[in-house]
Amino acid sequence: METKIFKKDQINDAVKLLAKGELVAFPTETVYGLGAIATKEKSVKGVYAAKGRPSDNPLIVTVSDEKMMAKYAKEVPERAKKLIKHFWPGPLTLLLFVKPETLPDAVTGGLDTVAFRCPDDQLTHDLIAKLGYPIVGPSANTSTKPSPTTAEHVYHDLKGKIAGIIDGGPTRVGLESTIIDLSVDTPIVLRPGEITPEELSEVLGEKVLINTGKVSDKDIPKAPGMKYRHYAPSEPVVVVDDPADFAKIDFNEKTGVAALAPVLAKINLPQANKFDLGNNLVDADHNLFGGLRYFDDQDDIETIYVQGFHEGEESLAYMNRLNKAAGGHHFNK
Repeated sequence: METKIFKKDQINDAVKLLAKGELVAFPTETVYGLGAIATKEKSVKGVYAAKGRPSDNPLIVTVSDEKMMAKYAKEVPERAKKLIKHFWPGPLTLLLFVKPETLPDAVTGGLDTVAFRCPDDQLTHDLIAKLGYPIVGPSANTSTKPSPTTAEHVYHDLKGKIAGIIDGGPTRVGLESTIIDLSVDTPIVLRPGEITPEELSEVLGEKVLINTGKVSDKDIPKAPGMKYRHYAPSEPVVVVDDPADFAKIDFNEKTGVAALAPVLAKINLPQANKFDLGNNLVDADHNLFGGLRYFDDQDDIETIYVQGFHEGEESLAYMNRLNKAAGGHHFNK
């Protein structure tokens, strides 16, 4: 299959492909998503096949606005309306009860809930609005690999497996959206993102919990990122919690380093073995997946050491992705 690259003024061509049941990757403010019409079961199953994604891992439904979401949600509770007013369009995904017989089990995993998101990206908004249907939107990468933050990342993983990619340039946030479960008595963040539990709690005027449990092998996760290995390059990743510990590592030409600029300056390694995450946590959020992908493409790299952050709720999303990539492996622990 030829994978076409669409520019910003070629949205109509991408719409035609999606309408025919084809798969098209699209940009968002977080990461690139892999789109297929959410109501077409055959197309949705094609997303699982292209990614190599486990079939019991539910998909997020990407909509153009609240009105479109209301066609597929059993109800839109007051909590959801408050969050939509404050955070949509934006990097927040809402888990709600699904309206029966509106979406295939390939989307919901057979559960009575489904996750909805309205991205803050005009290209994607126009794409869905012109299509007239919601689209599924898992990250447009090979399953378990770091999520894509550029069209080039998508092409690297899915060339020949999907019909097209809309090139919207590098993403702004760099980590996937916050997912909040509103189908339970007390709202709970299932996956951390740029929008923190504290911000959600402030808007809702009530406590918001943070999921810390694990999904068993026999259970279906409520949302993406809860059960399976994610975000990992081929090489082992090690989290370095204390920047001072970089001085204790025996670096050589087969070592990769993704860290903050001040730390990198003190490490005696070829520049090709380093990746600058930036000067602060916001930069690190934006650059993490790019750094992991940078080393994933280098055959002579054996171990990737990445700086951890421990700045409260602000670093929850970064550490969630990094810990999953590292399989919980921390230096000196």
